[in-house]
Amino acid sequence: MSFTDRELQCSDCGGTFTFTTGEQEFFATKGFTNDPKRCPDCRSTRKSEQRGGGGGFGGGGYQTSRRQMYPVVCAECGTETEVPFEPREGRPVYCRDCYKSSKPTSSY
Repeated sequence: MSFTDRELQCSDCGGTFTFTTGEQEFFATKGFTNDPKRCPDCRSTRKSEQRGGGGGFGGGGYQTSRRQMYPVVCAECGTETEVPFEPREGRPVYCRDCYKSSKPTSSY
């Protein structure tokens, strides 16, 4: 397959950027079928925002969890803990340690 540099418009800033032949080849090897929507600068900005960097007290790599946690009592040991899913009535919920010990080991 032959590639040529193409000019695309960024969906965030509206600027024009070049989708190079090298980038197109890389996208093809990864199986990506869509062209990039954002220029490299906007992609970089978006990635840093998703990783929790760039803002607050110094920014950086520390990311806080955005997932809602639910308080539960472990059905095995009675320890109070939190889980990232809403428990259902009649279904046991375990703390991390009890879950690990009750989980069957795989035989790969």
